[in-house]
Amino acid sequence: MHLRWLGWLGMGIFIGMFLFLLAFRWREVDPSKQTTDDLHKLQIIIELVEKYYYRPISQEELVRKAIDGLFRGLDPHSFYIPKEVQQQEEAQMSGAFEGIGIEFHIVDDTIEVVAPIRGGPSEMLGIQSGDRIIEVDGQVVAGKGITTQDVMRMLRGKKGTKVRVKILRLGEPNLLEFEIIRDRIPMHAVYFAGRLGDIGYINLRRFSETSHDEVRQALRNLKQMGVKGIILDLRGNPGGYLHMAQRIADEFIEEGKKIVYTQGRVPESNTSYIATSYYSAYEKGPLIIMIGPGSASASEIVAGAVQDWDRGLIVGQRSFGKGVVQTQRYLPDSSAVRITFSRYFTPSGRCIQKPFEGLSPEAYEKDIEDRAKRGEFLEEEKINLPESLQYRTASGRLVYGGGGIIPDIFFPLDTTRRLSPCAVSAQNKNLYFSVAHAYLARHPEIKSKYASAEEFAANFKVDAELWKLFEEKAEERKLNCNYKSDTAQKDIDWYLRQFVGKLAFGDEGRARIEIERDTELKRAIRLMSAAEELERTGRFDKARYKALVRAVE
Repeated sequence: MHLRWLGWLGMGIFIGMFLFLLAFRWREVDPSKQTTDDLHKLQIIIELVEKYYYRPISQEELVRKAIDGLFRGLDPHSFYIPKEVQQQEEAQMSGAFEGIGIEFHIVDDTIEVVAPIRGGPSEMLGIQSGDRIIEVDGQVVAGKGITTQDVMRMLRGKKGTKVRVKILRLGEPNLLEFEIIRDRIPMHAVYFAGRLGDIGYINLRRFSETSHDEVRQALRNLKQMGVKGIILDLRGNPGGYLHMAQRIADEFIEEGKKIVYTQGRVPESNTSYIATSYYSAYEKGPLIIMIGPGSASASEIVAGAVQDWDRGLIVGQRSFGKGVVQTQRYLPDSSAVRITFSRYFTPSGRCIQKPFEGLSPEAYEKDIEDRAKRGEFLEEEKINLPESLQYRTASGRLVYGGGGIIPDIFFPLDTTRRLSPCAVSAQNKNLYFSVAHAYLARHPEIKSKYASAEEFAANFKVDAELWKLFEEKAEERKLNCNYKSDTAQKDIDWYLRQFVGKLAFGDEGRARIEIERDTELKRAIRLMSAAEELERTGRFDKARYKALVRAVE
């Protein structure tokens, strides 16, 4: 009896071990089988919808919708990039594209040259602002409902290839024909860099492949001019390449100090970026960085590093709050996916990513609108500052994470720069460009009359002839508003000076007139002594300087 019981026990153990091993083996193979089943299920669904949907729908469209749906369920910064969009983004981020080198508008269904890009093939051939492109490679393009995408498709192309255009130019009886050899065209990341009094000002629009070189050169030039401080304007800069942010921050921060570090799930996503001695164009001297709700990602890396080391003063409004890093992977058809790879942290340990878990992309993007409704851009007290997200700078100053960079000195968003509806309507009808172009055609001496864009901006005023040209164009294009009212006329004068400056002296000519109304910049300039105090002591008298900027109108 005892032996029989032992036999049953042995058989039970054997069966138990067999079942355990069977279950272990099942678990081992099950994930791949499950994956195969799920992918097969997706394929079946796509085939069924393609076959039975009430309207014709291609497999390509269905796959695109499936991909979009997949990324929609992740985070707001992971997404699919179609081939055609990817090519445009690559051109913007590389700091250059290949084409004929013009800025253009589509006016009255016609391609109109705003300006040839300096150093590009169009400028070399003598193509001018105001030229209208009528034909491209024998095809009439005027009056054909052409789009911006059509223009880029026809005029961009590989370096060394040729395109023939026929151009209508004011004062020329016949169309002018040009054979343009496409070339690599630079797209500058620094919109404007120059001296404002004894202060150096750099307006950086994006963190592309050329951003660091451009900023480095601007810093060198401004130092040679003997400026007493630097303002780096990152307002509206949505970011870009992390390594560009690291290098630009390195120009301001001493060797050996941490600039930013990243942490993710896979080992290659964990990296620290330390300042070097190689990048050191402006490690000493008063520094102010301007930010706002449109400053994101790489902009926040630079601002966060400068703030955490008490290297410079951060002014403006709370930034966007993007504290994650993406990796981009290419697909066989040259499209790409951008996947959130890691989170980044400022030197003090802050992650400034605003919450996105459980939010739709629409709700996430609506955060800026919600912040505006709460009055955050007008009153500093409306900014949410949770105690759980407090951090300290190198000197012990209090800073916050969890939702953007909070400026050291808050500026209410400048609402005085709103333009009169009539001035905006004139812009929509492209009046300013047309009038400025006609005026310069009559007065080519303007380019030699003023020695520089700075001198032009300081001295050029709208005269009776320029205003009469505007009135004629306004009547011709049926500008139905009271453009002679005091408010509208001031705005229109400002715009006309901008466009004459743009056509005569390029971006600097326009930028110097734009900043005449930039109250935030004027406030920043007045705070240079606070930046000096911060650099010297690691602290500054916040109450005193806040009172100082409130006096700026």
